Amino acid sequence: MKVVLFCGGLGLRMREVSQNTPKPMVKVGGYPIMLHVMKYYAHFGHKDFILCLGYKAEHIRAFFEDMLYGHPSEYIGIEDRETREQLRKDMSEWNITFVDTGLDACVGERLYAVRDLVKDEELFLANYADVLTDAPLPEMIDLVREENMTASFLCARPQYSFHVVQWKEGHTVDRIERCTEAEIWLNGGYFVLRPELFADMEQDDELVEAPFKRLAEKSKLLGYRHRGFWAPMDTFKDHENLNDMHARGNRPWAVWERERIALPV
Repeated sequence: MKVVLFCGGLGLRMREVSQNTPKPMVKVGGYPIMLHVMKYYAHFGHKDFILCLGYKAEHIRAFFEDMLYGHPSEYIGIEDRETREQLRKDMSEWNITFVDTGLDACVGERLYAVRDLVKDEELFLANYADVLTDAPLPEMIDLVREENMTASFLCARPQYSFHVVQWKEGHTVDRIERCTEAEIWLNGGYFVLRPELFADMEQDDELVEAPFKRLAEKSKLLGYRHRGFWAPMDTFKDHENLNDMHARGNRPWAVWERERIALPV
């Protein structure tokens, strides 16, 4: 199953580290977060990747070419030799297609730009390339088939320490609780899609706004609630937290470190 990765954004909320480095290439545990995402998909047997490039596209291309062909990367080196060799071995089994989808394109525009590459698929996967999870991908895919949906996305609980306020009337507060305790769900960035989605898309649509609203009106949009691990890398603090978890050996997103699952024949 093909996997579309959106890796062309500017990463403005992480300018401390993304000014010179594309956000998906920012390191977690010594190598780009994007590779953690790709290893997640590869663990479940999905190794055909379409990279939607934009900001500093040449750096992403150079990294993969250097890793695959054994040249020392001039852009973003992986210091640990064992990790570097394991990643090179992993990548040798992947099919990677690079597509320049524009510097200022939104996610929907990037997806629309590669529609011809997935038009013959029953289903395909998509991801922001900078968010980690341990969600059960096979179950997510099966549910789309069982429910005959056009699109599905991972729903996750917010990780923030803000409080949610509910009102009685006027300015009188009825209830206040932490985001993590309230019944609030966010778009978690892991998508299972059918090519039929493009019939409900315009070229300049943002993916989760107009097209998903149209699908919701037709009852063709599924939200998969995941209460397990989910962590975006939106801010510098998020980046520090993920690196700290990795250093402590607390890597719930690293499903490939568990016993290998039995893949369908």
